[in-house]
Amino acid sequence: MQIGIFAKTFPGTDPLNVLSAVRDSGYTGTQFNLACSGLPSMPDAVPEATVTAIRAAAQATGVSFAALSGTYNMAHPDASVRQTGLRQLAVVIETAAALSIPLVTLCTGTRHPSDQWAHHPENADPSAWADMAAEMSKALALAEDYGVDLGIEPEQANIVRSAADAQRLITEMGSKRLRIVLDPANLFESATPTEARAIVERAIETAAGHIAMAHAKDRYADGRFATAGQGIVDFPDFIARLKAVGFDGPLVTHGLSAAEAPHVAAFLKELI
Repeated sequence: MQIGIFAKTFPGTDPLNVLSAVRDSGYTGTQFNLACSGLPSMPDAVPEATVTAIRAAAQATGVSFAALSGTYNMAHPDASVRQTGLRQLAVVIETAAALSIPLVTLCTGTRHPSDQWAHHPENADPSAWADMAAEMSKALALAEDYGVDLGIEPEQANIVRSAADAQRLITEMGSKRLRIVLDPANLFESATPTEARAIVERAIETAAGHIAMAHAKDRYADGRFATAGQGIVDFPDFIARLKAVGFDGPLVTHGLSAAEAPHVAAFLKELI
C-alpha cells in the first residue's frame, strides 16, 4: 500500500507548496483537490497553465496522485443543481485524464438542500436513489470517454450508506469504471470497538475486488470523528483485512491537522 493524505490538509493555493508539504510530512501520495491550485473544487474550467503547474509540482516533489476530488450532490432535490454539478464534474474528469490521475472521487449525495454531507429523512425514498443513479450513469459515460475510474464512498448521511449499497449500485450500473473508496470511520456512527470492528470486517468482505482506495480516518465511540489512531477503529485489523482481500492500493488519511500529519504518516507506515 502507498500512504497518502488529502492535499487540502495543507494551506495554500500553489500546488508546488502544497505538494512539498505533503512530501515533507512523510507521504508519497495525495488525493488532490483543485482548490489547492486556487480554483473552486468543482470549477467551470481549468486553464491549461493550471494543469501544467500541477504536473510540474508533482514531478518536482515526487508525490503521486491517488485521486482527484470531484464531489457534488448527486441526489440534490433541485435538478438544476445536479445539472451544474455534472457539468463541473466533466471538467474535473477531463483534468484528471490530463494529469493521468486514475480516480475521481464522488459524493452519492443527500436530499439535504444545502449540505451534501448532511442526512435528510427523504434519503430513504426510492426517488432519491433513482436521481442519484441517473447522475451516476451520466458520470460513468464521461469516465468511459476519458479512461478514468469513479470512486463512491459509503457515508452514513448519503444515499450510499454501506458497502452493500455500493455493491448494489455497481451491479446496477454494470460498469468496471465504478469503484469503492472505503473509509472505516464512515461505516458507522456511534459504536463500541467490538461493534466497529465487526462492521468494518463485513464491509471489506462485501467490497472485496472493488476497492480502489482506502481512507484512514477515525471515530470516537460517541460518534465524533478523530485523527487516525486516536479513536475506536482497529487500524491494524483494518489494514490486515484489506491485505487479505488483495487490496494493495493507496491508503489516504484525512480529517487531521497539518501539524498531526507527520505523526499519522509514521503510524500508518508502521502498520503497513
